[in-house]
Amino acid sequence: MRRFVALAASAVAVALAAPALAQDVFITNARVVIGDGGEPIEGGSVLVRGGRVVAAGSGVAAPAGVPSMDAGGRWVTPGLFATLTSLGLADVDAVGESNDVRAGGAPFSASLDASLAINPTSQNILVHRAAGITRAATTTLPSGSIFGGQGAIIDLDGDANAVTLPRAFQLVDLSEGGGRIAGGSRVAAQVLLRGALREAQALSGRSGIPATTEIIKGDKVMLGRFDAEALVPVVTGRQKLYVMAERAADIRSVLALKAEFPRLDLVLVGASEGWLVAAEIAAAKVPVIANGLDDLPETFQKLASTQSNIGRMKAAGVTVAINAEAAQNPRRLSQTAGNLVALTKVPGAAGLSWGEAFAAISSVPASISGLAGRAGVLAPGAVGDVVIWGGDPLEVGSAPAKVFISGVEQSLESHQSGLRQRYRDLDESARPKAFDW
Repeated sequence: MRRFVALAASAVAVALAAPALAQDVFITNARVVIGDGGEPIEGGSVLVRGGRVVAAGSGVAAPAGVPSMDAGGRWVTPGLFATLTSLGLADVDAVGESNDVRAGGAPFSASLDASLAINPTSQNILVHRAAGITRAATTTLPSGSIFGGQGAIIDLDGDANAVTLPRAFQLVDLSEGGGRIAGGSRVAAQVLLRGALREAQALSGRSGIPATTEIIKGDKVMLGRFDAEALVPVVTGRQKLYVMAERAADIRSVLALKAEFPRLDLVLVGASEGWLVAAEIAAAKVPVIANGLDDLPETFQKLASTQSNIGRMKAAGVTVAINAEAAQNPRRLSQTAGNLVALTKVPGAAGLSWGEAFAAISSVPASISGLAGRAGVLAPGAVGDVVIWGGDPLEVGSAPAKVFISGVEQSLESHQSGLRQRYRDLDESARPKAFDW
C-alpha cells in the first residue's frame, strides 16, 4: 500500500509539473484570497515562479528580476475547481457525434475511462476557463449501468495534455436514476453494487487476467472482465468511489457500505437531504459534493431539500464542496457560492461565510479530488493557477480579467466572446434583403 501511495504521489507530481512556458510573475496591490477558508487579505501580493506559487498574502517581498503586475486593488484568487463535470467530453450536447458523456449502448460500464476522450480544445473548456475555472473533475455519466466509469482530473489550459490525473475516481448512481437503470428499484441497484464490489474483491491480489467465470465460482457474475478489474482499485481503497445519492435513506445505505467494504474511499454526490443525516456523514468522515441551489421537492428523493443543506452540513463538521447545477455548465459555481453567502443574512437559514463559500469551489473540491494543497489554493508549492477578477468573484456581475494556469497566462477568448464582439456594434444601415419589408 505504501508503494502505491508513493507511486500515486509521484504520478500526480509529474502531472502537475510546470509547463515549459510557465511565467514568473509578482502581483502586487491585490485583495488576495488564499482559498483556504479565510477572508480576503487587503494589500496583499502573490509570487509565482516556475509555474508554482512561492508565496501569497501580506508582507511578500518583491524578488529581483521578476516582472511586477499591479492589480490595482482587485481581487486575486486561486483558480476555481469544478466538480462534478463532463467538461471536455462534449462540444454540442444535442449532436451525438460530438457528445461522449453517456455510453448507454456500450458493453462496458465501470471500465469506461473518461481521460481517453477529453478534447482540450472543446468550446466548453474555453468558455469555462474564461469564467475562472482552471481545473475540473470530469466524467462520463451512468446510462446503461449504474456505473458511470472512471473520471479524470483535467486542467483547462487548452494544451494537448489536459489530463492531470486519469482514473481518479469511479462514479456510481444509487439515486432514483440508478434504481431505474438497475431494473426499476433501488433494491436492485444495491444488489448490483454489492455484487460488483464482491467480484472485484475476488480479483484483488490475483496475478494475470482470469476469465470472467473464474471470478466467483458457483455464482453468476454481474460484470464483464474489464469492468470487474476496473473496480479492484475501488475495493482496495486506491481509487475514490463517488456515489450519487440524494435522500437521507439512500445516504445511510451508502455509509453502511463501509462496514462490508472497509477500504472504500467514499464521496457522496448530491446529498440533497444530507442535512438530515449530517452527524452520521461527519462521523463517517465522508466528504460531500452538493448542489447549493436545490430547494424544491421536485422528486421524491428531494422532499427535504433546502438551500440551507450545505450550511447545515458544514456546521455539523461535514467537508462539503459545491457542485455545478449542470455537469456541462459549471461556470455558475461562483454564483451558487455567492448565494450561500447571502443566505447567512436570511433569518433561520444556514449559509457559508465568504471564505468558506470560496473554499467550497476551490481548495475543498481540489482536496476531495486528491490534490490537497496542490490546487485550488495560493499556498507555497501549489500550481500557479491564479485569477485576477474585475470585482468580487462571488458577485454575479464579476468576471476574470486575467487567468493563469500553471503560471501561463491564458486567452479568455471563445466562440461566445467572438460572437459578442461581432454583434456588439453591428452596422444595421445595410441590412440583407430579407429584412426589407
